[in-house]
Amino acid sequence: MEPWIGEEEKLAIIEYLDSGGWLTEFKRTQEFEQMIAEYVGSKYAVAVNNGTVSLTVAAMALGIGRDDEVIIPDYTMIASANSIVLAGAKPVFIDIDRKNLCLDLELLEEAITSKTKAVMFVSINGRYTDMKKLLSIIDRYNLFLIEDAAQSLGSKCQGKHLGTFGDVGSFSFSSPKIITTGQGGVLVTEDDQLYSRMKMIKDFGRSASGRSEGEADFHEILGFNFKFTDLQAVIGIEQMKKLNWRVKRKKEMYRLYREFLQNIPQIEFIDTDLQDTAPWFIDIIVKGERDRLASFLNKRGIGTRPFYPAIHTQPPYSHVKGSFPNSNWAACSGLWLPSSSFLTDDDVQYVCKNIKEYFTGCA
Repeated sequence: MEPWIGEEEKLAIIEYLDSGGWLTEFKRTQEFEQMIAEYVGSKYAVAVNNGTVSLTVAAMALGIGRDDEVIIPDYTMIASANSIVLAGAKPVFIDIDRKNLCLDLELLEEAITSKTKAVMFVSINGRYTDMKKLLSIIDRYNLFLIEDAAQSLGSKCQGKHLGTFGDVGSFSFSSPKIITTGQGGVLVTEDDQLYSRMKMIKDFGRSASGRSEGEADFHEILGFNFKFTDLQAVIGIEQMKKLNWRVKRKKEMYRLYREFLQNIPQIEFIDTDLQDTAPWFIDIIVKGERDRLASFLNKRGIGTRPFYPAIHTQPPYSHVKGSFPNSNWAACSGLWLPSSSFLTDDDVQYVCKNIKEYFTGCA
């Protein structure tokens, strides 16, 4: 899943550097934030240095910290859990729903305690759960909802962009994402106070930047240097101009993979509504032979990647107790196939041809 940087980004960087830009966060970052906000339909957007930090800033802005618990799915990129630890709180893991790889709403209420402050919903690969039911549980227990939408730029639920259902949503722009700025993250919210706090937290806790007149270095709250850069924003602006095409192409690619592999009993696709979802990765479930298939494809020059491990199996979280059969199933059976936006239809067909050869023994 390579980043796709074209001539437009190269020329934009040269133009920016020739203009005397200072590289640090300023007007180009504000322009990029505005583009994200408008695209997802949110009132505010705040850019930070990466997607893990964005989730931490979200938790801090919501007042989540020591002795608080945040419920998250056991199957997700480990950054989801680490961000809560970084904020000083405790991640509490629950299993996922096999139908969509998102947290299991049937288990959610059982995990809520007096210490629960928020739920982190991860829209894994642009998919979603019963959002009406999720929001009902959030309201019933007076919890915050943080959306980890790192994999969901371009994906919606019934016309509403993922990342905009909760108190705050988080997107990532690391190299493999549908658009990239190398590293980077953006938080979106409708809440005026949250917006103000997130901006202060990422800028040393001050409400006025070092470039402003007056009390530029008066720090109202504890904050850090989590800022973006205008150099990244210049790339991000050009990437955003290409996003609509990439969303369309991701859906086309997923449809092609599903069509070419539909008659292979050892392969299962997660149910995906391509009207709403722009899959970040092309993901499949391989019954019993994932690692051997991956090795076979690698010898043919086709790169693949196994799904994330279940978080409770990782050494930093080995103390976690509980049963997570669906997370284990996904981690042990899931495989990501080549997914770069610039793959041609012939490239996709070549990958599928080799997968068919493996399972039919024609190789």
